Amino acid sequence: MSIQDMIKGKKEWRAHVARVKALPQDYQFVYKEIQKYFFKVGPVELTEGMGLLSGIVDLFEEGAALGKGVLEVTGSDVAAFCDDLIKDSKTYADIYQESIDDAVNKSIKKVTDKKK
Repeated sequence: MSIQDMIKGKKEWRAHVARVKALPQDYQFVYKEIQKYFFKVGPVELTEGMGLLSGIVDLFEEGAALGKGVLEVTGSDVAAFCDDLIKDSKTYADIYQESIDDAVNKSIKKVTDKKK
């Protein structure tokens, strides 16, 4: 990653944060909780640009402009809302599980090949 890319990314992040800060308080709170949730769950796409997070801000800006409460936009189960957004996304947990499965399968194959 070049310095120019890092500077561009930092500018994009600052603009993103400014958009979040412009949201009503309830939207800001729920956005921050969603962000924490995604950082814990770890969808791979979260680190590839800001598409997912920007999309949520877009949705929240639209909801706020229509005068809706944040839970009217997300539903009362915010975690389920998040899970639905990433249901078809690969997470870092998925990648880790696959690597463990591969390592176990290779070890088992070596053991069974030695027995033959």
